[in-house]
Amino acid sequence: MFVSYKWLSEYVDLSGISASELADKITKSGIEVEGAETLNEGISGVVVGYVVEREKHPDAEKLNKCLVDIGEGENVQIICGAANVDKGQKVAVAKVGAVLPGNFKIKKAKLRGEESHGMICSLQELGIESKLVSKEYAEGIFVFPNDVEVGTDALEHLNRDDQVLELGLTPNRADCLNMLGVAYEVAAILGKDVKFPSIELTTDSEQASDYVSVSVEASDDNPLYVARIVKNVKIGPSPLWLQTRLMSAGIRPHNNVVDITNYVLLEYGQPLHAFDYDRLGSKEILVRRAYAGEKITTLDDAKRTLTSDHLVITNGKEPVALAGVMGGADSEVRSDTTTVLIESAYFTGGAIRKASKDHGLRSEASARYEKGIDPSRTREAADRAAALMKELAGGEVVAGVVEVDTLPTTPTVVSVTLSRINSVLGTSIGTDVVAKIFTNLKFNFSEDNETFTVTVPSRRGDITIEEDLIEEVARLYGYDEVPTTLPIGEGTPGRLTEYQHKRRLVRRFLEGAGLFQAVTYSLTSEMKVNQFAIEASTPIRLAMPMSEERSLLRLSIVPHLLEVISHNVARQIDSVAIYETGSIFLGSNADELPVEKEHLAGAVTGLWQTHPWQGEKKPVDFYVVKGVLDGLFQLLGLEARIEYQQTTVDGLHPGRTAYVNLDGKTVGFIGQVHPTVQKEQDLNETYVFEISLRDILEAEVASVTYNAIPRYPSMTRDIALVVDKNVAAGEIQKVITDAGGKLLKDVSIFDLYEGEKMEPGKKSVAYSLRYFDPERTLTDEEVTKTHNKVLKAVEDKFAATLRS
Repeated sequence: MFVSYKWLSEYVDLSGISASELADKITKSGIEVEGAETLNEGISGVVVGYVVEREKHPDAEKLNKCLVDIGEGENVQIICGAANVDKGQKVAVAKVGAVLPGNFKIKKAKLRGEESHGMICSLQELGIESKLVSKEYAEGIFVFPNDVEVGTDALEHLNRDDQVLELGLTPNRADCLNMLGVAYEVAAILGKDVKFPSIELTTDSEQASDYVSVSVEASDDNPLYVARIVKNVKIGPSPLWLQTRLMSAGIRPHNNVVDITNYVLLEYGQPLHAFDYDRLGSKEILVRRAYAGEKITTLDDAKRTLTSDHLVITNGKEPVALAGVMGGADSEVRSDTTTVLIESAYFTGGAIRKASKDHGLRSEASARYEKGIDPSRTREAADRAAALMKELAGGEVVAGVVEVDTLPTTPTVVSVTLSRINSVLGTSIGTDVVAKIFTNLKFNFSEDNETFTVTVPSRRGDITIEEDLIEEVARLYGYDEVPTTLPIGEGTPGRLTEYQHKRRLVRRFLEGAGLFQAVTYSLTSEMKVNQFAIEASTPIRLAMPMSEERSLLRLSIVPHLLEVISHNVARQIDSVAIYETGSIFLGSNADELPVEKEHLAGAVTGLWQTHPWQGEKKPVDFYVVKGVLDGLFQLLGLEARIEYQQTTVDGLHPGRTAYVNLDGKTVGFIGQVHPTVQKEQDLNETYVFEISLRDILEAEVASVTYNAIPRYPSMTRDIALVVDKNVAAGEIQKVITDAGGKLLKDVSIFDLYEGEKMEPGKKSVAYSLRYFDPERTLTDEEVTKTHNKVLKAVEDKFAATLRS
């Protein structure tokens, strides 16, 4: 809502308070003022000039040579390119030395050999937006009415010496979508009275009921409809003061009748519509729901198809307006209009919002109806408009109104006690302070034994419960005056749960390892939904998907990470390492919500390390990604319980893929993307992993124990075992560990040989075994005895032999 400071001062005494000070007070009272703009800021030296003579420029067909009186005794010559400039006009002249918007300074100039001492200005050149300039002056200069004085400040006549406050209103404060509503608010803040517009309405002997009848079928949508008739109007431009007030509020002037309806809309908050009475096509107004498929051409010349959800104003047969949104083109006020029917009605918000949304029409009227207007102003607004049409358009007001009124008139009554107010606010204010606040708000109330009973005025539809009254007291008492207190009560400080703490550790570790976090969609397509899924499940389809690409809930994160990799590779970012922690969704019964599980997934491609100076490059491989996971499991205390089991997964390389098992249960996988999939998605060699995050974070972990640094030396034995090729090295390592007992402290693999000197179907796997006892020095005999048990175990289990 744009509020003119000068216009507002007509309703409330603002003497002694500047626009910026007022903006600060309004903001502190609970309505944010988003800006306070001085309209003529940075503009100077613009006066009213009179065009004494006008002739064509001798050397330029599109230029005019004008002799202009600017009130300084001697006329000046100005070259003007506007097509509508002419002798006898009063125009806005920027004198030599004047400054226009954008710090544009006017200097003496020569145009095609002719001197120009100033500039005749259009409204746009004075800082007024093109969309706010009336069509008459949209192209060319602005012409003042003849009653303005030559040499006076042109900006003052154009109301550009005003300041405009922009209020950021929340939906509940629809009462401030008009000047009177803002006046009530400002008067309450300043503790002053509101001066209401004076309506001097004189009528002739005819009756409005002789001109029109009104009936309402949709009384739930339109409980109050008022029609007034004004005859013998003369359509023409509005007076300058009216035009400039509309422009300051962001509304474009049209003609005096239409401008009056817009002016009253801004003043009272009551939307009005002016029909050309002679073009209505009947003497009847019928308000009803539209018929399905019914047509109407609105003022914007768009032909619209209606439904039974839309409320229309009809002439008894055909729609002449889309109620509360926009009038019809057939009955609009035109230059030859002589009789006007003024519509002032109360429409409920739901019906107007539906029509506005369906047709993509957002008007000043619909915005107010949607949020709720004050029904007590409906008749008064019609009288105000009629009086202005008599004054500014020479009309004659026909006596009486024609109306339909089924509006309930029971006011809202809300009570609140002083103790409740002080309890909520933490204050100790007295009854006199609360009474003064309600008085300043112009609320009718009674007080009995510190209980305030307020009859809420119809303009304040947002006040329905006692908390609303407490809020009114708080904001006008002053939020700065409300004491600062800490919450009282027993409680424990907030902290992360164990799961949240571990998840944060996981993220920090992966980012420390060089992976960047990604956040992808939880929705996927039919083609990708089952790819890389750890657990088989029935996919969950959305009831109303935006597209087939995002129509199902995902069962795996990896396909989305591959999309991210592909996106980066297509933009010449070849080395990418990303991870994501997010939910996958497992379907259950059709009548139940899906089971949501949190997973951890990653994807890595390109170079893992590069040292250009040393000329070293290390591309990503299976063991780089496995090493990242090993470090993560070690951080979580799970390294001894994790096993990698070679496997095959659809979409992954059959020889470079493994399940990740925790205590024998599969919780994820790791592997290289299958070359075929890589080719389909234009990927380079890419490795991925996905783990059930909940399984690894909720796994019970023994408390960390610390051992003293060994005082006694250890003994190391290396063995190279020849086994069948299909025997997994990890299985051999597990058998060695079990057979070694408590003396065997560490087992690591350091070599694999499958060369020509090895017999067919065999391979050699070399392990390093470290033995020690923390309490004493081991003897060769003890180590040999234990080592022989190890060799016996692998021989029995795998038919392994020592490589000679």
